[in-house]
Amino acid sequence: MCHEQGMALLSVSNKEGLIPFAQKLHRLGYTLLASGGTAQTLRAAHLPVVDVSEVTGFPEILGGRVKTLHPRIHGGILSRRTPEDNEVMARYDIPRIDVVVVNLYPFRSVWETGEVRLEEALELIDIGGVALLRAAAKNYKHVVVVCDPADYEWVADALSMNSLDETQRRKLAAKAFHHTAVYDAMIAAHLERFGETGNGASSLPQELILVLEKAQTLRYGENPHQQAALYTPWGVPVPFRQLHGKEMSYNNWLDLDAAWQAVQEFDSERPAVVIVKHGNPCGAAVADTLCDAYRQALASDSVSAFGSIVAVNQPLDVPTAEAMRELFIEVLVAPEFLPEALTLLQRKSRSLRLVQAGPVDIKVNWRTVVAGWLAQTSDKGDESDHREQWQVVTRRAPTPEEWVGLRFAWRVVKHVKSNAIVLARGTATVGIGAGQMSRVDAVRLAVWKAGDRARGAVLASDAFFPFPDGVEVAAAAGVKAVVQPGGSKRDDEVIATADRLGVAMVFTGTRHFRH
Repeated sequence: MCHEQGMALLSVSNKEGLIPFAQKLHRLGYTLLASGGTAQTLRAAHLPVVDVSEVTGFPEILGGRVKTLHPRIHGGILSRRTPEDNEVMARYDIPRIDVVVVNLYPFRSVWETGEVRLEEALELIDIGGVALLRAAAKNYKHVVVVCDPADYEWVADALSMNSLDETQRRKLAAKAFHHTAVYDAMIAAHLERFGETGNGASSLPQELILVLEKAQTLRYGENPHQQAALYTPWGVPVPFRQLHGKEMSYNNWLDLDAAWQAVQEFDSERPAVVIVKHGNPCGAAVADTLCDAYRQALASDSVSAFGSIVAVNQPLDVPTAEAMRELFIEVLVAPEFLPEALTLLQRKSRSLRLVQAGPVDIKVNWRTVVAGWLAQTSDKGDESDHREQWQVVTRRAPTPEEWVGLRFAWRVVKHVKSNAIVLARGTATVGIGAGQMSRVDAVRLAVWKAGDRARGAVLASDAFFPFPDGVEVAAAAGVKAVVQPGGSKRDDEVIATADRLGVAMVFTGTRHFRH
């Protein structure tokens, strides 16, 4: 039964390119070994095939669940071709298998066709194929393992010229292990969706299995000479759909992410707009109409808004679209675009990217660093935002109007890079100081941006004031109330300064650093 050249075991779900490859293997002297549908396909092409059951002496059982899981198959693959292994092979009449061609049940493609019950999903999990690939890849010095139809042609050519070296064999083995690793991770991710796994003690796992697939090749990275792509978790669709405009760039996605997360701070019952530039809000507002919210957000810093990303929390309507026609916007993201507004904006510019957003639920934030990956739960603390949970620490309490501004500014400052200061009047920002190395400089920047609008405004600080100087600068500009986490060693000095200057101050007890 065993040919001089050994056997080539073929068991593929994806039969693309199978016949030409099998024909070449046959011409090279390999005995073709197969089962099930693969054997039928080869026979239909008039190729001689040995059934796996002929080698094992055992029929397929359990409805095809067990075919190749047998010592006479895996022994033929795992033999190291040493005298000791050869003696075992001869004793048990185990044929040598020199080529293994396997790709796995289409777990992914079948799942993506629609809803699949758990029982159906379990039947799509390939057991024998994974075992064959792993065995062949482990023994790559003696066995050629092929899992990708794209490799058939060059592998056949190399075999015909006897030029398949160890480096190429090792690359094929690595590809096989990659294939099985991704496959197992897909299954794990899918089964987890049927219910929570683990004891729920922590949302940050001890070990992470993450399968990412390229969802989009981007125009470029942070700079034009850098390549970039968007990857998403397998099986999770991108929650944003581009309706118009040029391809997205790396920076577009970063700013879109910042803008969309920020606008989600506000209940969709009232229109809200956030304008982001270089990862930071430069304007945000809540108003009675979306158009008014946009105009107020733009007024916060109309210079910085040039070339910005704009996010809205309600369907984009015609008045707002009309108002936006005068500003150069890179990306506009909305939960929906009303037809007339969409047509109007599409006529504005090919450069304007219009993106429709779907539901997003971010539980864990990930970032890369030189050492690896950083993970943290999303900053959803302080969600209640009820003023009764905050502590008025000055002699003067905020007025009702100031309370409105403080609550609004506190939501916005959470999305500004630290050190972060937000000045607001009512439910609109008037000045933002972002990403400064000292908090007092962030205050100076915010009041400079606000100009005369700082008079009577309120201020939110993402972290405590380490010194009274920030409050002094704010009060000199006319700021009347401050919300901050508190917790500094100099809180007493800061509070005394606020009392001396007539500034109301509220402690929240919650910090909102964003780096």
